[in-house]
Amino acid sequence: MNLYTHFGEQLTGVLEALREQGVLPLDADFSRITVEPPRDPSHGDIATNAAMVLAKMAKMPPRDLAKKITELLLQLDDVKKAEIAGPGFINISITALFWQKILIAAFDNEGLYGRSQLGQGQKINVEFVSANPTGPMHVGHVRGAVFGDALANLLDFTGFDVSREYYINDAGAQVDVLARSAYLRYLEALGEEIGDIPEGLYPGDYLKAVGADLAEKHGDEFKGQEESQWLETIRDFAIDAMMDQIRGDLKTLNITFDQFFSERSLKEGDVNMVAQSIEDLRDKGLIYEGTLPPPKGKLPDDWEDREQTLFRATDFGDDVDRALAKADGSHTYFASDIAYHRDKYMRGFTSMIDVLGADHSGYIKRMKAAVKALSDGEAELDVKICQLVKLLRGGKPVKMGKRLGTFITLREVVDEVGSDVVRFIMLYRKNDASLDFDFYKVQEQSKDNPVFYVQYAHARVHSVLYRKIPLEMPDLDIADIDPLSEDLSLLVDSGEVALVKRLAQYPRIIEQAAKAHEPHRVAFYLYELAADLHMQWSRGTEKPELRFISDGNKKVTGARAVLLLAIAKTLASGLGILGVHPIEEMR
Repeated sequence: MNLYTHFGEQLTGVLEALREQGVLPLDADFSRITVEPPRDPSHGDIATNAAMVLAKMAKMPPRDLAKKITELLLQLDDVKKAEIAGPGFINISITALFWQKILIAAFDNEGLYGRSQLGQGQKINVEFVSANPTGPMHVGHVRGAVFGDALANLLDFTGFDVSREYYINDAGAQVDVLARSAYLRYLEALGEEIGDIPEGLYPGDYLKAVGADLAEKHGDEFKGQEESQWLETIRDFAIDAMMDQIRGDLKTLNITFDQFFSERSLKEGDVNMVAQSIEDLRDKGLIYEGTLPPPKGKLPDDWEDREQTLFRATDFGDDVDRALAKADGSHTYFASDIAYHRDKYMRGFTSMIDVLGADHSGYIKRMKAAVKALSDGEAELDVKICQLVKLLRGGKPVKMGKRLGTFITLREVVDEVGSDVVRFIMLYRKNDASLDFDFYKVQEQSKDNPVFYVQYAHARVHSVLYRKIPLEMPDLDIADIDPLSEDLSLLVDSGEVALVKRLAQYPRIIEQAAKAHEPHRVAFYLYELAADLHMQWSRGTEKPELRFISDGNKKVTGARAVLLLAIAKTLASGLGILGVHPIEEMR
């Protein structure tokens, strides 16, 4: 049950009644009306701007219209109070009985609380990670991987038909470098002395295993051959090996994909999809031959003052038109990106999300322009940029990994602190803000460590329900707790009411996070719910009558058990969206 959706529907019913009475015109537009929490909680539970929005249409002062609205609102069973504030805002207070309905909904055993049909089954493609298959996953990939996976979980939770996709950059110079690097390790595996790895090749020890596997499979078949004779075979072998390793790295974070899409497939096969995409845009009058003005400031090394094949990106909001062909006649990376997104569109995705690293900010406008152009405005692309992660240890920058010498691997981070910690911390900050990941702080058992604070809340609830109640009140069987049978009117303490009200926020937070493509909102909410729980626990320590286990009072304890179970279910639900396991006991 979404509190605000429910009362939005009730408010609409009131406004429809006023329309029938002639107070509002038949063509009154309700689309700009909001039903949301008031800025100041002391003003009530819900606030609406309905009178402010509709006053002009009704040809009456906002406060006069607000009075008519409040008169009808007060006739609703779930409304305890409706008051006019300021120039015409309406603040609504809800009855205790309705809060009990919220608690019953949050208690739901089917895991449906917070779920919605916001997406209505719409297909949506979430492409994330898409790291070059030239080495193991490193910490620079972790944030985008976790963000993309959590966003896909969130969209699935809210009724979208989600496809998780990884774009394999298996075309271009970098995979040829990989092949040459693997060939050296192949020779090494055959017993040759290769010396230092030449500059420009990948020096990582991770390629030793690839070389050994090549030697085992092919023997000395490629030894002494010209590069042209072995390059393609070894390149394909090395790419497959790296992708297997990448899949394994991602599995440590419990991340899997529905689709792996090969960049090379865009040009190989019966149809060159890159060329086809350009021709489609040309047929729409969006391709021309021309020159580009030099960029402002210092000229980049790759700028060329020559006639080029250009896409009219400025027609769709970009700053400049974009080149689709290089001087040697080959296609630019942007041309391949257009073809890739055209393929997504052809597969039925009119909603696409690309999760990219901090160095791709300049990519946003051109790709949004391309998607608009190739779909005639039918498809929409949202690009989410994940800023850099700085690794620290006690506030000091972490030295590079021993195994590679140049970067720290995903596995090194997960092995040290665990998947749950990595995932929660990566999501406990907005994706486009930089993030400090301190190995010491993320393992602290304190309020300042958000993942501990939330996990501790779940463990505390579990401790009360499944260890303390059986000991202190053995005649109360938690397995038999039913919110419809317990007297929830006994939950009258301000802290208990605050917890119920916090639970009521969950469906709205979920929908807002899904609409904005911002899973960090879920992490923030879980921290706030945990804080409310810990605060009530502390109050019970100071005042024994507020303990979740009420001494000798089975009815009060039963009602509080319903509250605790609802909190546990909501914490587990939110953590599930983030891909974090709820812990039952802190160790």
